[in-house]
Amino acid sequence: MLRTLFLLLLLAHSLIHLMGFAKAFELATFTQLSTPISKPVGVFWLLTALLLLIAALLFFLKNDAWWMLAVGGIVLSQWLIFAYWHDARYGTIANVLILLVLLPAAGTWQFKKQIAADLHGFLPKVVPAAPVLTQAMVAGLPPIVQKWMEFSQVIGKPMQQFVSLHQTGQMRLKPNGKWTSLTATQYFTVTNPGFIWMADAGKPWMPMIARDLYQEGKGHMLVKTMGLITVANAQGPTIDQGSMMRYLAETCWFPSAALSAFVNWEAIDSLHAKATMRFGSVEASGVFNFDANGALKSFDALRYYSQKGGDTLEKWHIENDMSSVRTFDGVVIPTKSVVSWQLKDGDFSWLELEITDLKFNELPLQ
Repeated sequence: MLRTLFLLLLLAHSLIHLMGFAKAFELATFTQLSTPISKPVGVFWLLTALLLLIAALLFFLKNDAWWMLAVGGIVLSQWLIFAYWHDARYGTIANVLILLVLLPAAGTWQFKKQIAADLHGFLPKVVPAAPVLTQAMVAGLPPIVQKWMEFSQVIGKPMQQFVSLHQTGQMRLKPNGKWTSLTATQYFTVTNPGFIWMADAGKPWMPMIARDLYQEGKGHMLVKTMGLITVANAQGPTIDQGSMMRYLAETCWFPSAALSAFVNWEAIDSLHAKATMRFGSVEASGVFNFDANGALKSFDALRYYSQKGGDTLEKWHIENDMSSVRTFDGVVIPTKSVVSWQLKDGDFSWLELEITDLKFNELPLQ
């Protein structure tokens, strides 16, 4: 609704400027414009109208560059309004309204440009050759982890060296906060473990964009509202550990990474196994919980939780929806998960995700 109203505002403001052009070239008479307009100035009225009209078209087509033309349009518009203040002063209100939408659009565009640069620096030039995973290769894993490999149907297939996936879901920032829908794209590398997660959330009039990066053993979470207001800009040792923990947990979507040289396994009992990942100077451990068939039910670990009093180690839990199992590229994975903090004053479920598409060992088109 608000998007439609803003589109109508752009169109109406554009058409109003055509009145100045028409008056200058004596194409029509408008009593609203009592001050004479010369033909050279009339050309500027036309240019302003065209800039706003094209901006409206790009906005309708959801092209993020619409704001660039709108900037030129409202600058010219306000110049003309000052020149013809008696007749056109109320056009300032429209320009202010457009500016209020334009600024976050510009900020969002700039932040997405930064994310695109981060993505370019993250993606490998080529995907490393993927060896076929054999039964002999999994023989040293705990029995339940071997069952996981069998259940996932990764044995006999090329190991996952690169992963791309798309997600939908919802998130909230506080235990009693409102849920906000999101869409996300994520890429993983396995030989040199890392990921980049890019998500769009929030409302159309107040978009929130997140970029979570784990690369070369370092993590960096950056979240901005409207591309202008920084909600989170977290990095450092605790974030490095948390990013590694996230990577380890999310191997549920590319199970052959369980055989990574950076991951060691320890059997706990017939249904639980502990995985410890070491990369660089950082170490992270978590417990994988399976059912009797080898399907991965959940993941539990201690992860740093950021709060006003500082970062504290808290229980972090991921629960997979066992009815959501699907096959992508011949590999069976859970597609729906709920992520929670199990805090002393109660559980805080803050993220719900569903994988809608997933590809292995295939770089995206750039």
